[in-house]
Amino acid sequence: MMPCDSNMTSMVQRIARQALLTFRSPPRLGEEAGRSFLENHSKLQSLMTEVRAADLQLIPRRGAAAVAAAAADSTPAVPSPLLPPLPPVTYMHICETDHFSMGVFLLKSGASIPLHDHPGMHGVLKVMYGQVRISCFDRLQGAQHGALQGAQHGALQGAQHGALRRSLLRSSAVYTEHSEPCVLSPDRDNLHQIDAVDGPTAFMDILAPPYDPDDGRDCHYYRVLREAEEEQQQQQMKEVWLMEISQPPEFWCGSEPYPGPEVHL
Repeated sequence: MMPCDSNMTSMVQRIARQALLTFRSPPRLGEEAGRSFLENHSKLQSLMTEVRAADLQLIPRRGAAAVAAAAADSTPAVPSPLLPPLPPVTYMHICETDHFSMGVFLLKSGASIPLHDHPGMHGVLKVMYGQVRISCFDRLQGAQHGALQGAQHGALQGAQHGALRRSLLRSSAVYTEHSEPCVLSPDRDNLHQIDAVDGPTAFMDILAPPYDPDDGRDCHYYRVLREAEEEQQQQQMKEVWLMEISQPPEFWCGSEPYPGPEVHL
């Protein structure tokens, strides 16, 4: 007897098919349409909870110090010309359609993906190895402009008034490969910052629909002007002011080949 299709199909292929089923018909008004989207989205989250680095043929990477020590033990020191710095973050492209994109971000030890948004987009993020701290923010509707008091007013000099956003720091938590996915929607947890914790890390990422500046889905970066209190419970929301900024010069993203199973849609 031939094995059934579910046994032959790779995990990443199953995730891609479910993502297409979930996002090719965006949620619409109406109870039935909304229920269908939520059911499909729940199935996608369940698959993302199960996926592991081995399913994508990812090999967890060691920290820079361990790599350097191993190299020093195995090879003699040889002078070499100066090389340009490696990007702090790289991306493995898996697949992309008009409805969603899927890939893997790899962060070096100590690297961060700065606070940024996903205009009108859904997202699902699952750690493959290592640890990341994800800080999620929500915009406060109807509160895009305003003024800060005291010393922080100086931080606004030269900033465009319209670039200010009053927001809520909804959560800040550490995720590992054993954690459930981090999920964002167009109006909840849509702004987030991702920091590698205690070594290199990688996470699988689905965005729906993909970024497209020509269709109003460009990535914007932000800086927190008023920090939340350090000592606070994870679930306690804290109001903050965000200022839109250019892409930070210390952050850029390179690319590298994806080693896992091919996806066919």
